[in-house]
Amino acid sequence: MRTDKERNLLLKALDTFNRKIVVISKDFRILASAGVDELVGARSSSGKQCHKLFYHRPEPCENCPAKKVLASGKPSLRDLSTGTLSKQKRACLYAYPFKDDDGQDVFTIFNFELPALEGLEEELRRANSFLYNLLQSACDPVIASDKKGKIIIFNDEAAKVTGHTVQAALDHLNITAIYEGDGAREVMRHLRSEDHGGAGKLKKYHINAVGKEGQRIPISLYASIIYDEDGNECGSIGFFHDLRERIHIQNKLEKTQLQLIQSEKMASLGKLSAGVAHQLNNPLGGIILYSQLMLEDYDLEDNAREDLYRILKDAQRCRDTVKELLEFARQTRQFMKPQNINMAIDRTLYLIKNQTLFHNITIRKKMAPFIPMVMADAQQLGHVFMNIIINAAQAMEGSGTITIVTRESAAKDRVTIEISDTGPGIPEENLEHIFEPFYTTKEEGKGTGLGLSVVYGIIENHGGTIVARSVPGRGSTFTIEIPIVNETEKGVEHAEHA
Repeated sequence: MRTDKERNLLLKALDTFNRKIVVISKDFRILASAGVDELVGARSSSGKQCHKLFYHRPEPCENCPAKKVLASGKPSLRDLSTGTLSKQKRACLYAYPFKDDDGQDVFTIFNFELPALEGLEEELRRANSFLYNLLQSACDPVIASDKKGKIIIFNDEAAKVTGHTVQAALDHLNITAIYEGDGAREVMRHLRSEDHGGAGKLKKYHINAVGKEGQRIPISLYASIIYDEDGNECGSIGFFHDLRERIHIQNKLEKTQLQLIQSEKMASLGKLSAGVAHQLNNPLGGIILYSQLMLEDYDLEDNAREDLYRILKDAQRCRDTVKELLEFARQTRQFMKPQNINMAIDRTLYLIKNQTLFHNITIRKKMAPFIPMVMADAQQLGHVFMNIIINAAQAMEGSGTITIVTRESAAKDRVTIEISDTGPGIPEENLEHIFEPFYTTKEEGKGTGLGLSVVYGIIENHGGTIVARSVPGRGSTFTIEIPIVNETEKGVEHAEHA
């Protein structure tokens, strides 16, 4: 027990203590105070509710430490992260419970106003701001989660890549939603192993993330486990790089490499074909000539005449093959001049529309009425269109629909031609080989395998491109693009030339 002298000394010390102290009841009424009356300019603060006297609030403050004491029965410090300390000199910082002489629960509230505490708070705020800006300025997405998977860090780049807003991610998103399938568990399993950079670390791990709209996003992940001061796991953080652009460029390079290989192969085969064609031309010409002379000059038996006709027919078929070989080798002369694609297609259709093969085939034309001119050889363009259209008719076995579409490309620098059919389509294993020389799926004697190779060579020689796509059971589409003469020289209306 303290003596009266001790009590008097403590009371004098309290009166001279340059800090505010308030004792309040459970209904927040002031029972006693020190250094408060002068602060608020009142003769006596006793009996008044603290929140009304200090802050003119009808209800206790949201962050009141006394409310926390009332709920828990334990001393409580005001949450310093709200930023009110440096703005309100009368902020209630600390509260603890005790009982008065009648055994009633009361609370003591202190206002410390310690400059050192303010300095620590400001330093903490600056550190948090620096860390926040550091993560936001990262070029790659940064995502961190606590031990339960709740996301606690989600920077702007992560929002840009995934499509989730930062606020939505922090409020509702779990880390399991970021990875495809069971990817989050796989990442944690690898993090705890020694196989990917040591325990607690994961380097250059390729996995698929999932965007807000369900899109698959291939990423390269660098991740670490976050430990507390006792060495226990409390979360994880990951930095990942979006690989979609890199994969796109890689695929484009591979495609370009394949095209270069194809071009080199075509050039080599072209030289070989030219040599073979020239060697065959003379003897084939002699066979055809003398067969015709024998048919004209001699009165032969029917069996002999049939044999000669068979020789003549096969020799002519060989001559046609030699002609295709020469075209494949680009040994034929070219007459390049501005051409109207619509007119070239119409000329081709005029030549083949009355053939028996096309009697039960519907040809639909969706050709742009005004089309830019292209620099091309009319005869070779006709060969291209005829080859693709006849192939389509043969694939449909003489019954179906062929659709021909022409238009100016989106970039306004090329003319696009699409020729589609309703045939059985091209099997996937054959699609990548159809432009290779001597590759054919037709029966023996019904194709040389040079048709589409010649087409490919002609289009390439015109500075254009040709690609094929097919859906099994739903037909095939050949898309051709040829550069226009220039952007100002437009073609005339198709109807004027029909």
